[in-house]
Amino acid sequence: MTAITDDENEAPDRWDDGLIARRAGGRDDGGEETGEGVEEEVGEEHVPIGGAYVGPLRVRLDALRELIGLSRTRLDGQTLAEAGRVLDEAAARQRLSSRHTVVAIAGATGSGKSTLFNALAQVPISETGLRRPTTTGPIACTWSEGAAGLLDRLAIPPRLRRRPLAGGSEELSGLVLVDLPDHDSALVRHREQVDRVLALVDAVIWVVDPEKYADAALHERYLRPLAGHAEITFVVLNQVDRLPGEAADQVLDDLRRLLDEDGMALGEHGEPGATVLALSALTGEGVDELREMVGTVVQERSAAARRLSADVEAAAAKLRAVYVADGRTGLSERSREDFAARLAEAIGAKAAGETAEREWRRNAGRACGTPWLRLWRWYEGKRTPGSGAPEAAAPLEEELTARQRVEQAVRTVADEAAAGLPAPWAQAVREAAVRGAEGLPEALDGLAAREAAATSERPLRPAWWPAAVLAQASMTLLQIYGGLWLVAQIIGVLEPGLLTPAMLMAAGIVGGPLVEWACGAAVRGPARRYGQDAQRRLQEAAAGCGRARVLDPIAGELMRYREVREQFATVSSGKAAAAVAGPGGGHGGGLGSGSVWPQR
Repeated sequence: MTAITDDENEAPDRWDDGLIARRAGGRDDGGEETGEGVEEEVGEEHVPIGGAYVGPLRVRLDALRELIGLSRTRLDGQTLAEAGRVLDEAAARQRLSSRHTVVAIAGATGSGKSTLFNALAQVPISETGLRRPTTTGPIACTWSEGAAGLLDRLAIPPRLRRRPLAGGSEELSGLVLVDLPDHDSALVRHREQVDRVLALVDAVIWVVDPEKYADAALHERYLRPLAGHAEITFVVLNQVDRLPGEAADQVLDDLRRLLDEDGMALGEHGEPGATVLALSALTGEGVDELREMVGTVVQERSAAARRLSADVEAAAAKLRAVYVADGRTGLSERSREDFAARLAEAIGAKAAGETAEREWRRNAGRACGTPWLRLWRWYEGKRTPGSGAPEAAAPLEEELTARQRVEQAVRTVADEAAAGLPAPWAQAVREAAVRGAEGLPEALDGLAAREAAATSERPLRPAWWPAAVLAQASMTLLQIYGGLWLVAQIIGVLEPGLLTPAMLMAAGIVGGPLVEWACGAAVRGPARRYGQDAQRRLQEAAAGCGRARVLDPIAGELMRYREVREQFATVSSGKAAAAVAGPGGGHGGGLGSGSVWPQR
């Protein structure tokens, strides 16, 4: 047997050109004896034969890549690290051989990993014995050429690479079997090696024994986190030869119960899932069955793609909290209308409309009022100091109140838009709203000033105003004519006759106010519509300003979230995962025949 010791692990790597086969009993350059019936692989050149992934796996990888690209400015690098690692590993595996399947044998101290490794290889390769730990570094055995790149990726040095004599069993052609150190080793570097290699292999065989099959370290650290990788997982109960009678079946049933509690699907009754079986590597019981199952997986050449699919699913599960919203998201039409209404209130659109209405009615009074009343108003204006001064500017407190209303409106609409979103995207929506709101109060003040200037100009008049002015002028002329006629009679210029001039004068005196009153009544409708139009214009201007500065940036963030949500749905698609898995093979959870491995 080959003794892989700590000293050998520390020896310098040697790599010669070509494949050098050394028979049993020979010695390698380092002075260690190789196992009987084993060829040591020393210098195989790696030729990449991978290609682009196809099928649902390619769709999910592309979606994951797009998802990371869209999320880099919204999520921190640590959150996206696992997804990025999956893409890197997918690219690395894609460049390597698709004709080989890397299967690791992992287990606890004394579980019989190395014995099972030798039993599957049918030659003694990995050292076994009572000394713990026995395996001090990963040892690989390949059944065909072309796996050098895969072994380089696993960082297994050439001196720890073996091949069965004459190529070994034909059914295992394409298999790369790796014996790992103990996952519960007292040496930290051994545990680190196990974790590193397990993240890179295509499938794994977990070896447990009757004493440690329920070990919490195994279930909590490995089996439970890797429950989603059930279809590329074998869990074998070794050393069943030590169990009397029906004890093996009882322990195996309890092992299945623990795996079910870990969330790992079991490949039973034709369903995809982990393969669970009992064997004895020492006596050979059940080893042939396991070899046949492993051979089936190797020949299907789909384990690597299934491993990547499970990695994508695991990465999606970790990202779920930052992509999946609670309930319906987005801004409703009611929220948009309420935001516009708050801005209109802050800008004083209603007050501006009322001012415009009063101005219209005031102009109507000036045009249709009696000249004597207009003269009296002019006199009162002249007599009262400061009556003609412009209106004072709005107090500072009023300006602050308007600004606070605008800020409150922005906060409210941002909170409504962010409701239900995952925390990073909710924060992005709020930040977009805050950035857009910078300068919004000043812009609204400018709109209000322009509208006020337009209102202060002489407003439009209805078509009947000239007739009203003519009627008022006629009433004034009647008064003047009647008055002059009476004066002429009094001074004797005309013959006495008070009735007619008095009636003319009375008609003018009464008719003037009547015309003014009629015009005032007739102008109420147009004045109201004029004020409403002014209010509507200011509301629309405020809504447009708020939409351009606040709502559009919020909509942009929500659109980006919808894009990443769609990409995330593709990444975590259960249908895609099922399509990748394909139909379940025999032997209780073997990998199906549908391969999505890179095509040449």
